[in-house]
Amino acid sequence: MPLVIIGLGNPGREYEGTRHNVGRALLGFVSEKFQIPLEKKQGEVLFGEGVWNGQRLILVFPLTFMNLSGKVVAWLKRQGAGDPSSWILLQDDLDTPFGMVRFREKGGAGGQHGVESILAVSGSKNIARIKVGIGRPLQIGADVSHYVLSPFSREEKERLPSLFAQGVILLETWLRARSNP
Repeated sequence: MPLVIIGLGNPGREYEGTRHNVGRALLGFVSEKFQIPLEKKQGEVLFGEGVWNGQRLILVFPLTFMNLSGKVVAWLKRQGAGDPSSWILLQDDLDTPFGMVRFREKGGAGGQHGVESILAVSGSKNIARIKVGIGRPLQIGADVSHYVLSPFSREEKERLPSLFAQGVILLETWLRARSNP
């Protein structure tokens, strides 16, 4: 069975470089690092297939808006990759300060609507995640939806490659654990 890496974000140029699309950006970084291009499209899914360390991988970006990310579950089942314990989500996380990248083996959505959608449709909380911290708005009472859809500052953009490298280390650790149980 393939291992599945799902990068969460919104489709469209207007969302590129926004905080909410950092999961998608990390997936692009993984795609380059593992030399698995995201060049195939079926319905509402952009994907790439390849092998890493002898393990078959499917890299996936749902082409739905974040809140409808769960639609990818049916596609994964058709690909023979329907076991949620073989998936890992790459996502933004408001509750993690910018500059931190965390791994979580399973659990709830923590208010992230893309994760919430996938958990609901899959019927499982047994899905790993790599959470890239985007922090919360500095202003008390600021509109969170506006914040997550805003671009990173220049200083933050400069730090993203280092954060993505940390994310790849966490991902490789998870992949090794799944390849050699």
